[in-house]
Amino acid sequence: MKKSLLFGLAFVLFFFGCSDRSNLLYQSKTPHYGTINSSQQAHKATMRPYQINGKWYYPTMVALGETYDGIASWYGPKFHGKKTSNGEIYSMYAHTAAHKTLPMNTIVRVTNKENGKTTIVRINDRGPFISGRIIDLSNSAARDIDMIKKGTANVRIEVIGFNGAISNSMPLTKETLAKSEYKVAFTQSQVQLSRFLVQIGAFRNKNGAQRFQQAHANSHGYKAIIKEYVLDGLPIYRVMLSGFQSEAEARDFIATQKIAGAFITTE
Repeated sequence: MKKSLLFGLAFVLFFFGCSDRSNLLYQSKTPHYGTINSSQQAHKATMRPYQINGKWYYPTMVALGETYDGIASWYGPKFHGKKTSNGEIYSMYAHTAAHKTLPMNTIVRVTNKENGKTTIVRINDRGPFISGRIIDLSNSAARDIDMIKKGTANVRIEVIGFNGAISNSMPLTKETLAKSEYKVAFTQSQVQLSRFLVQIGAFRNKNGAQRFQQAHANSHGYKAIIKEYVLDGLPIYRVMLSGFQSEAEARDFIATQKIAGAFITTE
């Protein structure tokens, strides 16, 4: 009986200990990670379209002041110390977040529409890949807007900076800035993360690609270019149209022109 009682007590303590694991870990003296990765290599790697669960995501142009409404969630202990999509080490103590398409190092203000509380975070990861959710906050950011216990919240996110800095052109209160770990500086007003191309032909023979390029030199206002790749150990010359400002524009072009085999890529 004593052994059974001790086992049962141990189980109860373990169960309730796990239920508040986030709070215990948050209070521990875990080293603070969060060095910003602003390398061009990381930028190029995270600007490419990517596919999750059969769905394609296309990072595109974004401007200061743009807002988006949706559901926020948060992630913490299980991911603490692991790599994010841009190669940084995730810290649940830093004010960072995951977003499906915003450029890495974009700074956004997140407002909990249920209680009016706000936080400022930097995008350094991709996600969340659950329908209806638009941002995944770090543990610290989630605490700022009081959504830890509920797990999700209706939020509005507003773009307020790029390259890891809050734009000095954005009107923010001193109280809001005081709680932020990011500097205020001049930033560009918008960022175009990638340029969209539509492939309209592929040739093994370079001369054939050049003739096709000349025939489509200014197709509907888009410039025809040639890019050389290697396929099955041999060079292949892809003829592409450039100048599309968005994935939607490129898709509309393919649909209206009915180009067999055409597809979208980015650079």
